[in-house]
Amino acid sequence: MVMFMQKQVIVVRDDLEMSEGKLIAQCCHAAVSAVRKAKKEKFIAWDRGGQKKVVLRVKGLDEMLKLKNKCNKLRINHALVADAGLTELKPGTITAMAIGPDDEKKIDKVTGSLPLLK
Repeated sequence: MVMFMQKQVIVVRDDLEMSEGKLIAQCCHAAVSAVRKAKKEKFIAWDRGGQKKVVLRVKGLDEMLKLKNKCNKLRINHALVADAGLTELKPGTITAMAIGPDDEKKIDKVTGSLPLLK
């Protein structure tokens, strides 16, 4: 049984020039991909708890990859999105990452210092 509040954090790169629609689509790709990989009990707790999501930003690719490494070390579910390159970006450009759903305190160890996307 999952006892802690669950959330999902979506992180986007601030250094890419994406239109608002492209940015939103990349966030959606990340969110859906991570949810599909989530452990059933964490998904159910997150879903029943209102599907809490927070969208944050990083300065660039290096910072994004550091987050991925932290998630791997802490065994936190995550999904990294690489763009197909059909519209605004070069193929393979890493644009966004979703972390969770998982225990929000655990996720905060990875993303707690990042600024909100505004």
